[in-house]
Amino acid sequence: MSDHLLSLASGVLPEFTPEQTAAAAVAAGWPAVGIWVEPATWTSAIAADVRRRVEDAGVIVLDVEVIWLKPGADDPDHLRIIDAGEAIGARNVLVVSSDPDPQATADKLARLVKHAASAKMRVCLEFAAFTEVKSLAAALDIIARSHSDTGLLIDPLHFARTGATPDMLRGINPHRLPYAQFCDAAATGPAAENVPAIIEEALDLRLDVGQGALPLKALLDTMPAQIPLSIELRSKALRDAYGDPDARAAALLAATRQGLQALSG
Repeated sequence: MSDHLLSLASGVLPEFTPEQTAAAAVAAGWPAVGIWVEPATWTSAIAADVRRRVEDAGVIVLDVEVIWLKPGADDPDHLRIIDAGEAIGARNVLVVSSDPDPQATADKLARLVKHAASAKMRVCLEFAAFTEVKSLAAALDIIARSHSDTGLLIDPLHFARTGATPDMLRGINPHRLPYAQFCDAAATGPAAENVPAIIEEALDLRLDVGQGALPLKALLDTMPAQIPLSIELRSKALRDAYGDPDARAAALLAATRQGLQALSG
């Protein structure tokens, strides 16, 4: 369990800038970090600052987020997010879809994969009940229609709340799983039709690894060994307890390491 590359997900620090997120990851001792990219406000100066901070500390940029696919023509901002990721050395870009057409989603993903190829970045599709890719089966279908390098991103919370079980991952080509998100949560969540409550849980109610009831050990056992883990602990309690980004990042890293050690015991 301790051999996984651990990354501070950008969603842990939603009120802070990309530079502050990178600085917090470095100060807390995270081996990797995720960066949120807003194309409207992203600049070359931000990219240079983030890249300097992570390179000086030897910290990996595991991913950038988020590309939201929508019906209609390709959005040029999506390419800008990939370009921003390339500028800071990111390995992956997270994609979700609001396009109800599976083939259109697959085609858009394929075009993003081709754009990201020169930067050696992986494009990874995440599924969740509040998106138009609402299940593991739907995500796998879209990925199969897309490109051989299109990745699948597993988030334990969305995985559980959409009815997936760890055994469903058996047989998936490991190449499709370049990294995963990780967190814990209560055994049961909101009703499937209560989208506002589902979103609230995803943004505010996640728990530290080992503090909930998700089948995290079984999930790790069915994913590639040593898969990098983006610790996606969006939590109002964590934000309220730690207003300082460095302190929040440090507290989460300590709790995550403790939780992973307990899982392996």
